[in-house]
Amino acid sequence: MSTAQPLPRVVLGAILVQIAISAGTHLAAKQATLVIAPVLLATLRLVLAAAVFLLLLPFFREHRLPPRKDWGKLLVFGLLAGPVNQGLFLYGLARSRATHGGLLYALTPIGVYLLGIALKREQAKPIRFVGIALAFAGVLVLLLGRGLQDARGPLVGDLFILGAVAAWVVWTTESRPFSAEHGGLRTAAWSMIVGGVLMLPVVPFVVTTEALVAITPVGWWCLAFLVLLSSVVSYALWSFALGRVPASRVAVFSNFQPVATALLAWALLDEPLGWEVAIGGVLVLAGVRLAQR
Repeated sequence: MSTAQPLPRVVLGAILVQIAISAGTHLAAKQATLVIAPVLLATLRLVLAAAVFLLLLPFFREHRLPPRKDWGKLLVFGLLAGPVNQGLFLYGLARSRATHGGLLYALTPIGVYLLGIALKREQAKPIRFVGIALAFAGVLVLLLGRGLQDARGPLVGDLFILGAVAAWVVWTTESRPFSAEHGGLRTAAWSMIVGGVLMLPVVPFVVTTEALVAITPVGWWCLAFLVLLSSVVSYALWSFALGRVPASRVAVFSNFQPVATALLAWALLDEPLGWEVAIGGVLVLAGVRLAQR
């Protein structure tokens, strides 16, 4: 039985760092929504991230601006990665839990793989279905291990997060050829700049002096994490990986997020690591290994 080539070390390293940032993103975002209104948080995050990427553009050796023929694509990328993904994610997280966010984003590889098959960009291989199913079973164990009643949580928030996951799936799938052509950093930069520009009409209505003064120091630290690490570094690393390997091979690593989130919550919030984390983690790791074959 033939196997896929191992991931290059630089790509694997980029994905693992991105996973660590993503795990912290759920905790930082949840903490931020406790002191900042979701619409204000999304607006500040996208506009500030766009400003950071604008400052980085002069350091690009060439092609600082996208070709005119790609402006339509970038408008869609910016809308998906910016207002839709971030808006739904933060609004939903304010009504749900950080753990739920990590678990729902673990559905990314399933969505990417199925969308890739629908678009005839991926081949349907039984072994990969088995791997993804096994990893998803690990996510279910993490989610349901403490009982169905505890897993239900605020359903409305979870549905909004699920919408954010759908936007992330489409952006991941559609931006992969673009990243291969223009590079991951440019794809992330142009997408987030467009996303920030799309949020500018909202600024006068939500970014007020009173709202900014009301943000606590913890809120500002969480916002800094979301802007610099989650929106800039994480998007750049994700796009970097997408430019070098198929989207489904990158997305399957999203199954690590709930495990990383649980470990981070244990380390920072002193949450206990139960049997569901151990068993679910083993299933996730085994599924990721199988899905790479």
